[in-house]
Amino acid sequence: MTYCVGLRMNRGILFMSDTRTNAGVDNISTFRKMMSWEKPGERAITVMTAGNLATTQSVISLLDERMKAPGDRAPSIFEAPSMFQVARLVGDTLREVIQANANTGATADSAFNATMIVGGQIAGGEPRLFLVYPEGNFVEASDDTPFFQIGETKYGRPIILRAYDPAMSFEDAIKLLLVSFDSTIKANLSVDLPIDLQVIETDALELGYAARIERGDPYFELISNGWGEALKTAFLSLPDYKRAPSDSETVNLS
Repeated sequence: MTYCVGLRMNRGILFMSDTRTNAGVDNISTFRKMMSWEKPGERAITVMTAGNLATTQSVISLLDERMKAPGDRAPSIFEAPSMFQVARLVGDTLREVIQANANTGATADSAFNATMIVGGQIAGGEPRLFLVYPEGNFVEASDDTPFFQIGETKYGRPIILRAYDPAMSFEDAIKLLLVSFDSTIKANLSVDLPIDLQVIETDALELGYAARIERGDPYFELISNGWGEALKTAFLSLPDYKRAPSDSETVNLS
């Protein structure tokens, strides 16, 4: 399984992904699920992947090869004039890989499926964030839907919904997503550290801060332990439940 989040803010876009892949409890590996490219002063692009590992690696490899061979019959995301066209190219490449493998190997319809988060900025346009589906179509983040998740999404979603603010700093956004990842890791063994993060700042037109948070990272442990204690404190501060007495009884649970 996987957990990846792309978060759009006023200051830019924050990307975060875990690195665990598994085919059973006794077959667990670490693979990078986030790839970034840049032409400083012109464009910065990040792609995160979830789904069949062979499919996602094939898509990333094709995108990478086509960027290194401009003018090839297949277009490159380094040649795309807008982030919309980048998302379209990623979707076309994903559909191409899935269709190429559809009649081979496993027979399950979803065996080669994958979803991707694509975001970044190209000179002359705003930072944009897209969710690309296995069919190759996609949707764009907006003020109403300012973030996308792929993989194991349900455990980490509530804190983002409650605490997200488009005006927040990158530091606060990283803290928010680390809480989201901590909640997911604690609830699902198929998501785990290391965690990769990438910042693309509005109008920088180059890749910003990037890091890998390894197991035992002091800040992540501080966030994890602090969030757990904060939840307990908040829970205990809530008023006790009091059952309303019926006409025939008087009940005091305090």
